[in-house]
Amino acid sequence: MRIAAFIICLAVAAVPLSRGADAPKRPHITGIAHIALFVHDMEKARAYYKDFLGFGEPYSLNNPDGKLSMTFIKVNDRQYVELFPEVTPGSDRLNHISVETDDIEGMRVYLASKGVKVPEKVTVARIKNKSFNVKDPDGHTVEFVEYTPEGWSIREKGKYMSGERVSERMMHLGILVGSLEPAMKFYGEVLGFNEFWRGSRDGKQLNWVNMRVPDGDTYIEFMLYDKLPAETDRGTAHHICLEVPDIEKARAALQARPAAGAYTRPMEIRTGTNRKRQMNLYDPDGTRSELMEPRTVDGVPTPSSTAAPPH
Repeated sequence: MRIAAFIICLAVAAVPLSRGADAPKRPHITGIAHIALFVHDMEKARAYYKDFLGFGEPYSLNNPDGKLSMTFIKVNDRQYVELFPEVTPGSDRLNHISVETDDIEGMRVYLASKGVKVPEKVTVARIKNKSFNVKDPDGHTVEFVEYTPEGWSIREKGKYMSGERVSERMMHLGILVGSLEPAMKFYGEVLGFNEFWRGSRDGKQLNWVNMRVPDGDTYIEFMLYDKLPAETDRGTAHHICLEVPDIEKARAALQARPAAGAYTRPMEIRTGTNRKRQMNLYDPDGTRSELMEPRTVDGVPTPSSTAAPPH
């Protein structure tokens, strides 16, 4: 009887281990794929991203009525800025953010196993890549994308990337976060992003948390708020960060372009809290393009802040 009871106990104890072994594993998340923005005037936005910043426009999509649905601004073969005609004037400029995975269906199954609400199936987009969307704790739409061999991204590999590009890489993108703990659980515990730096303006309250993708070197920057501002009052917090090896040379190149005549804001170089030289530019809708050098001013890493988050 004792032996039988012991065997039963082993069988019961083994159930969770068996279930754990069968649990879906997270596929790789290799990088920031794109940020999608609403714009008020598409031609002015195109002039900023193409003529001023020097990026190419490999393709665009129209609605059934022939009106523009969206267009793609190419930073490199794996990173884009997507531009959408605005739905509501003066509203939040952020449409969605996107990260790249190497197994889109595996990611959908994995997220479902973690309690994240996912669609019933993966979508094949009009440009033939595979994707699906979820919501993060702050209500931002997060798209997961897998570039397919037949997709337009691979089709145009090596094209639309002139030497006029102000940057060859989107280092990070910034999103508003109203509560740090839920964001850390979603991006950190579920998605596997790794925190590597925290920053504070005054040393008293935390303002930024940088979270690197688990299988690459790009990252998402949490812009922390005690309470998220209204969608009509979000200003320039949502942003893209474009890596430049020399910020002064980048500014000089931009100032020499004919399109610089239409850019009326100052181009000021400063050293950020992270001790990296940077310069903020703004598209016609106020969305910030942060040009930043990859290293600190002296090559020494900046320590993380120990300040408490807003709440």
